[in-house]
Amino acid sequence: MVKLGFLVNRLETEKAQYTTTLLAMTAARRGHDVYRMDVSSLACGAEAQVTARAVKVAAAVSAEKIAGSGTEMMAQRSIDVGDLDILFLRNDPAEDVLARPWARLAGINFGRLAKQNGVTVFNDPDGLAHAINKMYLHFFPADVRPKSIVTRSKADLLDFAGSCGQQIMVKPLHGSGGHNVFYLRLDRPENVNQIFETLLDEGHILAQEYLPAAADGDVRLFLLNGQILERNGKAAAIRRLRPRGDVRSNISVGATVEAVTVTPSMMALVETIGPRLVEDGMFLVGLDIVEDKLLEINVFSPGGLWSASRLHETDFAETVIDTLEASANI
Repeated sequence: MVKLGFLVNRLETEKAQYTTTLLAMTAARRGHDVYRMDVSSLACGAEAQVTARAVKVAAAVSAEKIAGSGTEMMAQRSIDVGDLDILFLRNDPAEDVLARPWARLAGINFGRLAKQNGVTVFNDPDGLAHAINKMYLHFFPADVRPKSIVTRSKADLLDFAGSCGQQIMVKPLHGSGGHNVFYLRLDRPENVNQIFETLLDEGHILAQEYLPAAADGDVRLFLLNGQILERNGKAAAIRRLRPRGDVRSNISVGATVEAVTVTPSMMALVETIGPRLVEDGMFLVGLDIVEDKLLEINVFSPGGLWSASRLHETDFAETVIDTLEASANI
């Protein structure tokens, strides 16, 4: 039996179809000792031991009861995180940048202490510190990602747009879920200043060349230990299709999803970036891909595994838990 903890931003905002909920439920049903906790419950004792107020996940509990408001009906208990075999960091710092800046680095910092005390921590907190924002993508070869710059200069932004056919995608360097992602066109300059000012309030701006193929959506592809997550010969990959009137393909803003087959270009991309992800301790990762270009590397709490499992009629969470068991020598 594995003692397994899942750390999230807020227990009360988790949902039944979240990847974290699916993984916790799958592990509990396989007889493991599973706990869920959030960053506000973490504490550190005089001997650098990490504790948390946690909810234990029962084997027979439903996904609806595990998530969200169901948490209120489940008894919380104090646990010594050092007693866990594995701590799975599933909190997204980008969600806390504006409203709860104190929470942004909590997972990484407490995760480092847990790791120091002998707990296996996924994804590795030291690796996550390198990937704290979208600049992580720039540590990978230029040919696997769209042409891009990071700046706080409007002049640089406009020059870059001019070099990219007058149209680019711009977004905050810190952000997730499609937050403040804009399509900027120089032939429609009416909103350029407004877009720039909105993003500048959040820090540096990431600008990427616009890929016309993105109109047909992007692919969320899951990797496990640097390899495509597979089960029964199927790959955990979905195509996210934009909602009408939106340039974003995030499920959180209404994108629809469909099953997709992994292409040779996607396989080649994984072969290129996989070794670095393994080196950085990135156990479970979600890639956002358009054709042969990597738009984002999601390393904190990549979502969509529930949709991939449903669409491919394959429980990919089982493969993740298989691998966790192997890491704990179960």
